[in-house]
Amino acid sequence: MTLTKVNTTASLVETLANLYLKGTPAEISDETITQLCDWLMAEFHQLPLNLQFSDYMRYNNAQEMFADIELQQLWVSADSYDSSVYPNPIYGFIFQGMHDYDHYLTNSDFSLEGEIAAYNFTAKRAPSLDIQKILYSEIVLRSAAYLYLGYAATPKIVFP
Repeated sequence: MTLTKVNTTASLVETLANLYLKGTPAEISDETITQLCDWLMAEFHQLPLNLQFSDYMRYNNAQEMFADIELQQLWVSADSYDSSVYPNPIYGFIFQGMHDYDHYLTNSDFSLEGEIAAYNFTAKRAPSLDIQKILYSEIVLRSAAYLYLGYAATPKIVFP
């Protein structure tokens, strides 16, 4: 990896993080939220995994997560899906499980490039542009903020 690529990636992380951190929370219609929840539930029914809730479990890297997925289980941390867009926390739980499985299917890590790869894979299945925008905020922008800050930012959905 050249120094130019490192600097470019760091600059992109900062730019995307600032879009998230400085962005005003998006207004999302009830119709879009219903469509999102219906789609997430349909995705959940297709997951070949046993999702397990945890208040504290977080994977340190993608390889740890992939090892569990190969055993058909996946820990989902409660602090991974705390978002006001969902009318019920189960949808955030489902979203995180689906997203993590998409990392596995795309063999992508938790870097910005890995998050973008997982987003692109998920966005192709999304039923509308509005849901793609929610996914972009949740996956790419929020991850960039985490990478930039070194900790999870206050969750929100932004449409930059």
